[in-house]
Amino acid sequence: MNVSVIIPVYNGEAELTQCLGALGKSMVAPMEILVVDDCSTDGSRAVAERLGARVLSTGVNSGPAKARNLGAREARGEILFFLDADVVAHSDAVGRVQQAFAANPAIDAVIGSYDDNPAEADFLSQYKNLMHCFVHQTGHEQASTFWSGCGAIRRDVFLAHSGFDESYARPAIEDIELGYRLFQANHKMVLDKGLRVKHLKRWTFWNLLKTDILDRGIPWTELILRDRNMPNDLNLQLSQRISVALAFLCVGFALLMTLYWRGYFLTPVFALLLFMMGRFWLDGSSAPLSRTATLGVSSAFGILVLLSWQTHMMGIIPPVLQGYVLLFLRHRYSFDDSRKAQVASLLMALYAVLTVLVILTYLPSNLVIGAFFLILLLLVVLNNQFYLFLAAKRGRAFALAAIPFHLLYHFYNGISFGAGLLRFGWGTLTGRGRAVAPGK
Repeated sequence: MNVSVIIPVYNGEAELTQCLGALGKSMVAPMEILVVDDCSTDGSRAVAERLGARVLSTGVNSGPAKARNLGAREARGEILFFLDADVVAHSDAVGRVQQAFAANPAIDAVIGSYDDNPAEADFLSQYKNLMHCFVHQTGHEQASTFWSGCGAIRRDVFLAHSGFDESYARPAIEDIELGYRLFQANHKMVLDKGLRVKHLKRWTFWNLLKTDILDRGIPWTELILRDRNMPNDLNLQLSQRISVALAFLCVGFALLMTLYWRGYFLTPVFALLLFMMGRFWLDGSSAPLSRTATLGVSSAFGILVLLSWQTHMMGIIPPVLQGYVLLFLRHRYSFDDSRKAQVASLLMALYAVLTVLVILTYLPSNLVIGAFFLILLLLVVLNNQFYLFLAAKRGRAFALAAIPFHLLYHFYNGISFGAGLLRFGWGTLTGRGRAVAPGK
């Protein structure tokens, strides 16, 4: 089977160099490599030409959907193997794609997985990229959608379904949308968990929120409502939907505690802390730590502890202090010497003891506090496989430090669903929504 590799790129010079370099070392060479330049302003085009790729241009910056469609029309291979410019394919990737289609003529598309060794070493990038890996590795092998980061499809099937929806003018869910159409047309899609790529993306806190809410959560909700289809797979598993509901209950009981203790300062201080956390991840994700970011986060934590003490909300202080320690402890996901590892283990033990003491001290005296801890426990239990996965890959301290970010993930997924529901309803009323799939 002849395989054409198609890579859209926009200002991805450094990542594209690694992407094409890895393809040059493939155990099985593809028939051709097409790089579709979406009007980059850096040296992406020059890199592609220097490394021997066939280079196309969209003519005007239009987004990856249009770039991939252009590459598909110009490709000569029977199989279109789509890769993002910020991934490094394992050396056996092209061979696995060829073998999958040759071994089973009934297969129309194959998608792969991120590996468990992301390139960026900072905590947030490790956490987010490992989450993607976990989702892929625990997904159903009979896939219900498509993934363009590492996905292959028969060219005739792709063209018959009009390719990606070009109304997505920036990276979004154009691949998921195509996958839904393929699934509804009874095309067979397979998740090959051994088909892996390394993700090179460096995540920042605000980039994470923007991507998950604006580029994925809201448009994905609109897609679900359009097609009336919510498969129990990948990010939409039943456990994830329940987790969203529990996260909102957790926040609700936290607000009740705020009212009970009359700690009205909590909202603005936590908002300040969230802002400074974003600044910390943005400025402080590479050594040495940014003094501005470190000072800002430390000040927000200090204000929160001081106000809690002044208003006699002592139950807040232990978890806040524990969170502060964990934040800096896990800023780097690994330790280079045994002494640091021993310190980490000691702090972990202290964290566990303090958590138990807080629960035993405050839980029996107030039903609201008890309900909050119970919901929090249910959330952790419901997602324990993910935390066990993180612990196995990066250690128990890493897994523990990831829990607050994972809870936040569930919370803003609920916000995304609500916003998507409103936007879909408004689009339906005004006739401006994505009510019809391409080609229909």
